[in-house]
Amino acid sequence: MKSGNKLGGLGLLTAISASLCCITPVLALLAGTSGLASTFSWLDPLQPYFIGLTILILGLAWYKALRPVRQTDCLCETEDKKPFLQTGKFLGILTLFTALLLTFPLYAHIFYHQNNQQILLDDQAKLQKAEFKISGMTCTGCEAPIDHEINKVPGIFRTTVSYEYGNAMVEFDPAKTSVEEIESAITKTGYTVTGTKKAE
Repeated sequence: MKSGNKLGGLGLLTAISASLCCITPVLALLAGTSGLASTFSWLDPLQPYFIGLTILILGLAWYKALRPVRQTDCLCETEDKKPFLQTGKFLGILTLFTALLLTFPLYAHIFYHQNNQQILLDDQAKLQKAEFKISGMTCTGCEAPIDHEINKVPGIFRTTVSYEYGNAMVEFDPAKTSVEEIESAITKTGYTVTGTKKAE
């Protein structure tokens, strides 16, 4: 079981590596250093390999943990009770934590509270729309820190950030903010605005 839990620990490390580009934005938010959000985006192309390696390592760990022990005919003393770190329960906890890390992009948005600003407009025609092309997003987990930062800017009416399209569509009150201020908010997260276009 000892070698099985060493493999479990290795599986946890590869899971952390696979999830690092998604976890960093949340850690950056909690630390108050939102500029670090895209620090590990370079790991994104390696993510499928880390996930595959994690599954392989954990599978091997469970195989070692669950394979039957060979019975011997000697009258040896029974094995002492194993420390907790060498038990199947600990390997189960490692596996659960690893699964939570690998699925992190699916629930990363819950770490960001919604900044729903109430904007009172006499005429909605005064709103402007702009599309910001953004590079550096690696998964849907990257959308939340960008959305969070944009919504801190006064005068934001509606925001839609899309990893799939690599952009942020923003409706805002031009009397309270500008395209430049919104672009600056996006840049604070560490992602790069590659182009801006005012929409009709």
